[in-house]
Amino acid sequence: MAVFDFGGVLIDWNPRHLYRKLIADPGEMERFLAEVTTSSWHQAQDHGGDPAEATRTLQALHPGKRELIGAFYGRFGEMCDHAFPDMVALVERLHAGGTELYLLSNAPNLLDAWLRGAGRKQHAFLALFRDYVVSGLVRQSKPDRAIYELACRTGGFAPGDAVFIDDVMANVEGARTTGMLGVHHRSADQTIRELRALGLPA
Repeated sequence: MAVFDFGGVLIDWNPRHLYRKLIADPGEMERFLAEVTTSSWHQAQDHGGDPAEATRTLQALHPGKRELIGAFYGRFGEMCDHAFPDMVALVERLHAGGTELYLLSNAPNLLDAWLRGAGRKQHAFLALFRDYVVSGLVRQSKPDRAIYELACRTGGFAPGDAVFIDDVMANVEGARTTGMLGVHHRSADQTIRELRALGLPA
């Protein structure tokens, strides 16, 4: 079993893919992302916060930017437009070689529905994954041990039978505490080499 992170590994998740369409001036866009839809604001939804409630609260604080704030979760899929081609090819090779695939992501709860619907239309390779665990939906998040154990239970595989791939070292170390193998993703070539060394058809 190969268990993949989503953003930063398979998909170049980035709010700028959306907000370049909405804010013409690059400096103004960067200020909006740094001062309004901040990392700490949207990461709270990765850890179980309600995107709709978070949106309303932030809009109340910035009434002049209601539409821009509403777009963050209202047009979330547009932040996921860009897949990494080498990683898509890797997923396809693993699947063709008989490796089962699972996805484990720190993301807001709405990513779960997107992965099962619009995301598969946008990125056909996502249909190759057996299932997904999204932190915002289950209210557990990496690198806490509980979310890896949940993925193993719901996926029906033992930790020792799985390798976890993530671009954040703390998340890889969290997986290792459960008995999973871990690959710290820094480039497609490096990840492919490490998976091949483990005997996977990468």
